Amino acid sequence: MLLCASGTLLLTTQSVTTLGSAGTICKSNDFKMPGAVISFNSVDSSLSSLKNCQSYINTGMDIATNVALDLVESFNDAEDVNSMEEVMLEYAAMDRELNHYMEAIEETVNQIKQEKPENIPDLKCLVKEKFTELESKNSDSDLEKNEKYIYFKDQLKEMRKQFRLKSDNNDNDAIEQIDEDIAVTQSQVNFICPITQVEMKKPVRNKVCGHSYEQDAILKIIQTRKQQKKKVRCPKIGCSHDDVKESDLVQDEALKRAIDSQNKQSWSTL
Repeated sequence: MLLCASGTLLLTTQSVTTLGSAGTICKSNDFKMPGAVISFNSVDSSLSSLKNCQSYINTGMDIATNVALDLVESFNDAEDVNSMEEVMLEYAAMDRELNHYMEAIEETVNQIKQEKPENIPDLKCLVKEKFTELESKNSDSDLEKNEKYIYFKDQLKEMRKQFRLKSDNNDNDAIEQIDEDIAVTQSQVNFICPITQVEMKKPVRNKVCGHSYEQDAILKIIQTRKQQKKKVRCPKIGCSHDDVKESDLVQDEALKRAIDSQNKQSWSTL
């Protein structure tokens, strides 16, 4: 069983101590050994629960990302934003620990099925040993490779760029105003989908080349080219990326917020 509470991941080995014992009724997911039968149904159920908990971690990371973007958009202190990054790293650590625990259980079960030991092994001990082995290879750099953490950093960078929040913003007012006018013009151009040539409403970002498109437009192209068994070239003029895949697309929340903010400002000046 895995419990997530107050940002802490607690793992127990309860799931592997209920695998069954000699004399149990053999079912579809039971494994026969000489003189004994081990039922893996309880393990499958526990793994399913662990995967559900993983979805809670993902939701927590999504919430933390949105909070960080809210902070940038409302011009909050960098320290507040950095605290959200620490939260993301904690979630990444929990996700890694959870993955290692599930991997330890799955590998232990597969090992038992392959080796077919005569006596029922100490499953709890085997899982603990495997889990400890996996955890011993941990490094802080692993956390920064977490897919949602990478997305968090990317969106934070884009959000700061869109709202022109720079730590070295110490120029005089005149130069700052010129730079701001240029930045606004460039941003407005970036709001236009290279496919539809109109302002994006649901922008998605290509993780490979970094360009953004209207979600429905790019997905339609990908689907059409897939039926033709052809690759999709990035529709952004000048981009050399020639294999756009749906799996490489992520929601561009930072760009959507920038577009919405720009539209609100435009309406307020009317």
